[in-house]
Amino acid sequence: MKAALIMGSKNDYDLVAPALEVFRKFGVSCTVRVLSAHRTPAQTAEFAQNARKNGIGVIICAAGMAAHLAGAVAGQTALPVIGLPLKAGALAGMDALLATVQMPPGVPVATVGVNAAKNAALLAVQMLSLADAALYEKLEAYKKEMAEAVLLADAKIGTEE
Repeated sequence: MKAALIMGSKNDYDLVAPALEVFRKFGVSCTVRVLSAHRTPAQTAEFAQNARKNGIGVIICAAGMAAHLAGAVAGQTALPVIGLPLKAGALAGMDALLATVQMPPGVPVATVGVNAAKNAALLAVQMLSLADAALYEKLEAYKKEMAEAVLLADAKIGTEE
């Protein structure tokens, strides 16, 4: 299974690039698209409806401002959808966060923090690892590396007073 990353505008690419780095690190194939809940609703729905048969196991939807993309996609598929709210406009991403996280019953969207592309991809990798033991082992090794880095920093900085 692979992941999909949909952004509402090509201008969002730099903000979602950290997610693509995570997918490369873990060897997860990712389909990347620019689709809009408002400007291309038919194409967005078609993508979501056909995602599973196209080998996709999880979909990340990145959008700013009104941020209806994740909800529009989640309403068209039973696959897990992760909302990635982006900082844009006068409200600095708070509008996107609220629009993404406040979904009606029956249409869940897992939501990460504003501009948290890396966490969105890591969550997607965790979801995919449920059916992929090798991917799960890579995640365990990654978590161990993170812990070791913290302990190394503690050893260098930690002092008694």
